[in-house]
Amino acid sequence: MARTLNVESHAIRREAFVDAAQKLIQGRGYEQMSIGDVLAELDASRGAFYHYFDSKSALLDAVIDRMIDGVAAVIAPIATDPGRSATQKLSDVFTGIGRFKGERTDLLKGILEVWLADENAIVRDKLRRRTRALLVPLLAAIIGQGVGEGAFTATSPRHAAATLVSLMLGMNEFAIELYFDRLAGEITLEDVERSFDAYAEAFERILGARPGSLAFADAATIRQWYG
Repeated sequence: MARTLNVESHAIRREAFVDAAQKLIQGRGYEQMSIGDVLAELDASRGAFYHYFDSKSALLDAVIDRMIDGVAAVIAPIATDPGRSATQKLSDVFTGIGRFKGERTDLLKGILEVWLADENAIVRDKLRRRTRALLVPLLAAIIGQGVGEGAFTATSPRHAAATLVSLMLGMNEFAIELYFDRLAGEITLEDVERSFDAYAEAFERILGARPGSLAFADAATIRQWYG
């Protein structure tokens, strides 16, 4: 007789592997973490690991999935808040994402060194697709509200949202390059701030928003990463 999968037990055990990986990435970095380290953390067998994940990269994928779910939990209430204007919502979404990352600096820094490596291309592509699926409809609703309020002049909220998300994804990878350039002393904090200001200006132009009306990345978060 075939074994019946206990879905709840399966999910709990899988999450334990993700918990262990996240802890190890925060402590020593993804590159230095091995599957053996994860097994030792849980006193688990290699067979148990491969029951849930087919590679170390798949485990990283699961950690990233958890982060995306966390971002969604932060920004969804902002987007649906009837008491905020569209401009405030958009600013709060941007800064909310920045603060979410700021609260997980050890985890993110543990991933950054290998994030742009070729072997993580599939994970990066999945992140892009999940981010688009999460943010495009959310931002489209906010932009539509802003058009109705007279704060934005975008003719198609959905297309404007898709453009903004593409720009955000590109900015995210550029921000990683800035991080390593800053670590190497090749750029100044002012260079970083101007780069983020340029993205904020581009966002405002795409939306037809008043210059300076959108808060994109707060100074404290920028200093936390690049100071």
